[in-house]
Amino acid sequence: MNKRYKDLTVTSGTYVPPVKTAFPEDDPYVGLYQPVYDRDFPPVDASYPYFDESFANKLRMAWGYAFVLRPLGWILRVKYGLRWRIEGETKWRRSSCGVRKWLRQFDLSRGAITVANHCYRHDCASVLTTIHASFHTRIPMFAPNFRTKDQFFLRIVGGIPIPAPEAGLSAMKAFNAAFDEYNRLGYWFHIFPEAKRWDWYKPVRPFQKGTFTMAYKYNKPIIPFAVTYRPRTGIWRLLGQKDEPLTQVIIGAPIYPDTTQPRAAETERLLVQTHETICRLAGITRNTWPSSL
Repeated sequence: MNKRYKDLTVTSGTYVPPVKTAFPEDDPYVGLYQPVYDRDFPPVDASYPYFDESFANKLRMAWGYAFVLRPLGWILRVKYGLRWRIEGETKWRRSSCGVRKWLRQFDLSRGAITVANHCYRHDCASVLTTIHASFHTRIPMFAPNFRTKDQFFLRIVGGIPIPAPEAGLSAMKAFNAAFDEYNRLGYWFHIFPEAKRWDWYKPVRPFQKGTFTMAYKYNKPIIPFAVTYRPRTGIWRLLGQKDEPLTQVIIGAPIYPDTTQPRAAETERLLVQTHETICRLAGITRNTWPSSL
């Protein structure tokens, strides 16, 4: 058994999918997803339009959210039994209206950063559907994935490719400047701080610090999401692959940065608190990875 599962403990009733993959035991940032890079895409360098507020792009994203993301949410309800609830509630929901109503009690005037564990292909759509996200959402993403068959979906949900180190400092400056502008406009951001996707993995892997540096820099609250599982039984065995669990999302209260504190210390606090919160939401009482490396 993978050693990260050996000492993992969860609350009563929390489902842990059977381990069928030889997950890495020491490096949590290994990419296990092996896509085919067969699509054309512009170079992700200093000239790439990271900030694109053109009418054409707004129209494409508004259309994509209405006619791609929303229907995909219903498909996920059928294929994966997607449902969600707010922490502390016992009733599971399939309508996102209650989530948006619940969020109105918090100060989200500067937008927010939604954060989740990265554990299956459609987890991004699961989070965006759950929170009833608008097309004023931007998501930093691994640049090579824009050259895969998912290119169209990544673009219409607000994906922004992260320039690789070899693209140079000027490319990263352009990327950062774009997010400065999106923040000024009050956009929401979504980030997977585990960086790489490990399908149906239960432990919560260490978080990279970039998400929390961004939260401090922009004084944006973090809204934690835990993507969790339940067994595929009954009619659900006819509606999807039998070896894949059903999914559900649990939402925690926003975590606010304290910008009066030193940046390094506050960034670390945000990271640790968010990691611990997602573990709790996922029903994990003893996680086997540290909060960060």
